Amino acid sequence: MGMTTHLLKTDEADLAYDVHGPLPAEGGHRPLFMIGQPMDASGFRALAARFTDRTVITYDPRGLGRSVRKDGRDDHTPQTQAGDVHAIIEAVGGPVDMFASSGGAVTALALVTAHPGDVHTLVAHEPPVLPLLPDAEAALRARAGVKEAYDGKGWGAGMVAFMGMTSWQGEFTDDYFAQPAPDPAAYGMPTEDDGSRDDPLLSERSWAVSDYRPDTAALLAAPTRVVIAVGEESTGILTARTAEALATLLGQKATVFPSHHGGFLDGEFGYAGQPDAFAVRLREVLDSA
Repeated sequence: MGMTTHLLKTDEADLAYDVHGPLPAEGGHRPLFMIGQPMDASGFRALAARFTDRTVITYDPRGLGRSVRKDGRDDHTPQTQAGDVHAIIEAVGGPVDMFASSGGAVTALALVTAHPGDVHTLVAHEPPVLPLLPDAEAALRARAGVKEAYDGKGWGAGMVAFMGMTSWQGEFTDDYFAQPAPDPAAYGMPTEDDGSRDDPLLSERSWAVSDYRPDTAALLAAPTRVVIAVGEESTGILTARTAEALATLLGQKATVFPSHHGGFLDGEFGYAGQPDAFAVRLREVLDSA
């Protein structure tokens, strides 16, 4: 299956997107758009390779990967990203089915809210929507602690703090905040500080993503079939709790997928998931529409 790369130029950004397969799509399937945040198209290589019978679209969010922003900003907001995804869907001739991961799932919720006709079925995998948590205030404090570690000591310290936050079981209690700062070297992370503070995951540049409060009334009113998904290994951790809270608000139970938060990844990005089993499950969910 051939892949073509395209550049959609808007006033605010040059958006790079890849089309795997023919357009218009063949075989009776809508195009399957895979999005992440701050993950770019490269993160979906393994999953896209397991859907060779469909036209798959991936893209780099503005300011990430190959997509150059011209708006003079460096923050990432779901509404802005949703506008970009909408423009690409118009360019490829939607509507589409969508698999959206993590911050990309937040973008997708904003997209369905603003442009409900764009997406037929949305599988939103572990969206980190912190305001929906019963301990939202503590979760935001934990997030601020990640930025504090990053600002104070650099990328390695920020990343181990982020790992500690995202792997914590259950609500953020006094025990969480009483922990000593982890040593980056113990986790194979760099201890030296290169001086940069522009990481979209560790700085406040993506706080608008995790601050997003989904418009559940709009999501319920949309023609889109919205499926909230959670990894079977994610039980009790932050993004599983946010996914389950959103699923409850939408009157559903979160649909369980194999593996963890990055369950669709192979080994090229560190902690490998189960991309074969993940693709089987995604196909089942899409085909049950």
